[in-house]
Amino acid sequence: MIVGVLDYGVGNIASVVRAFELLNCAVKRIDRAADVHGSDALVLPGVGSFTECMQILDFGGWSDSIREEALIGQKPVLGICLGMQLLSDSGEEGAAADSSSLGLGLIPGSVQRLSRLGCKERLPHVGWNSISIKRDSYLFRGLSDGTDFYFVHSYAFVPRSLDYQVASTPYGIEVCAAVNNRNICGTQFHPEKSSKAGLTLLKNFLEQS
Repeated sequence: MIVGVLDYGVGNIASVVRAFELLNCAVKRIDRAADVHGSDALVLPGVGSFTECMQILDFGGWSDSIREEALIGQKPVLGICLGMQLLSDSGEEGAAADSSSLGLGLIPGSVQRLSRLGCKERLPHVGWNSISIKRDSYLFRGLSDGTDFYFVHSYAFVPRSLDYQVASTPYGIEVCAAVNNRNICGTQFHPEKSSKAGLTLLKNFLEQS
């Protein structure tokens, strides 16, 4: 199996690549949208603002390639942190006041600032936090409620239906920590920075692929 990690120019993806290498997985850094089709599974990282990243994905032809692979090719897709948020229908970050930018539309929902959702805690939310598993998902096979993962974010995915939310984390409010819609999934936390638990989750993603 070849896992393609999408390198679309918004951040250092070395830690993601290294995590999959630790699992003895063949990893391919993809820096052109045209090369997306050569992998068995795709990983979408993200650093920066929602709007900026979507502009890069749209203008570079990435968005159409990702949708084609996920929806038509039924390839497994994992979004990490902002990458998970980009799977949504829309996001506020970086958009004009009182508006939002369109996302990839792969998991129904929107991305909103934590403070707007009622969170009174300091932002960004940075550090280790426990998760609560909400329903069965291959992502959390062998993991339990209370497992800690590493978070860095100021915005949160709000799924249109709780059927898509497979885990949450407490941070002043209940925050969506992971989503899953058939072959498409995402984590708000960074599994590649979450020690043994993170590697277990990535292994589960590989075994489901």
